[in-house]
Formats: sequence, C-alpha cells, structure tokens
Amino acid sequence: MSERWTWTYEQADGTPVSDLGIASVTFPTQADAEAWLSQEWGTLADAGVQAVTLKRDEEVVYGPMSLSPAAE
Repeated sequence: MSERWTWTYEQADGTPVSDLGIASVTFPTQADAEAWLSQEWGTLADAGVQAVTLKRDEEVVYGPMSLSPAAE
C-alpha cells in the first residue's frame, strides 16, 4: 500500500478551511507535498488559510504551521 501525503488547512483558531476546492490534492511523497506548498502558500494565505498541517495517510507529520510572515 502506498502512502498518501496531504495538507489540511486551518484558520488561526484551528477551524478547518475546507471550501478551497483543493482539499483532495494528494501527493506520492513528502518532498512533492512540500514542493507544492512552497509554490502555493501565498495563494492559500490569500484564500484565508492561516496554518497548514502535513499528514501521511491519517497521521500528522507536522503542523499546524503558520503561513504568516515571520515577525521582525
């Protein structure tokens, strides 16, 4: 059985954001998932996503991770 890597999307209070039309995007590897996020994080942030969590199948790998710029 192959692994499925997915992102979940959240508001700042942890409420899921699920109406983006991309909730079903899956990736064959962690590297593919992370590469996609590095290209799309700005689009996600503009759509109201404030944090993401990476999952391998149903297991949380890491997150929630903020999409907000680091404070200076």
